[in-house]
Amino acid sequence: MQPDFWLERWHNGQIGFHRNEVMPLLQKHWSTLELPTGSRVLVPLCGKTLDMHWLASQGHRVLGVELSPLAVEQFFAEAGITPQRHQSPFGEHYCAGPIEIICGDAFALDDNLLADIAGVYDRAALIALPPELRQHYRDTLYARLPDGCRGVLITLEYPQEEKQGPPFSVGQPEVERLFAAPWQAHLLERRDILEQQPGFRAEGVSALATAVYRLQRNGRP
Repeated sequence: MQPDFWLERWHNGQIGFHRNEVMPLLQKHWSTLELPTGSRVLVPLCGKTLDMHWLASQGHRVLGVELSPLAVEQFFAEAGITPQRHQSPFGEHYCAGPIEIICGDAFALDDNLLADIAGVYDRAALIALPPELRQHYRDTLYARLPDGCRGVLITLEYPQEEKQGPPFSVGQPEVERLFAAPWQAHLLERRDILEQQPGFRAEGVSALATAVYRLQRNGRP
């Protein structure tokens, strides 16, 4: 899946993955990470999610990474915020208060940039990637996060043959394989959401669930 695919989706307003409210599952489960106030939190493939404002309101410093300049500009414009901007080897940085978004490639970040990340919130990143990219995503971005990092991962589960992603179905066996040592993935909740998703039903999807995992990095292998 090429970057142009996502840039075109944003250009055409095909952003059904964007929520106009904070994700309730984030609000319910984030406290299980027990991150101290002031912790730096990574939101990969962040789009313009309002979840970043919520994370900042919990006392965190938020680092988002997003490919689409349009998404980043809309995030700040819709909040009535004018960010400061500067360039780095990773892309263009938009900074305002506790929120920083890098408009660039989430696969191209390095260990130094991520060295102080204490938490990660992954709602629409892993499930946005086809199978052949999910391992690469783990081996680049997640592999660069420091020991002790904790996170909340939210996935979707449905019969993949019934719908062409994204978003893709990522079941528990794949999550546990991707987040094997040095990571651990602990299932916190799974709920049936088919009745709340008419778009999936219209495409003929017969079953749909969302699952929430607590991630923990315990040490390098």
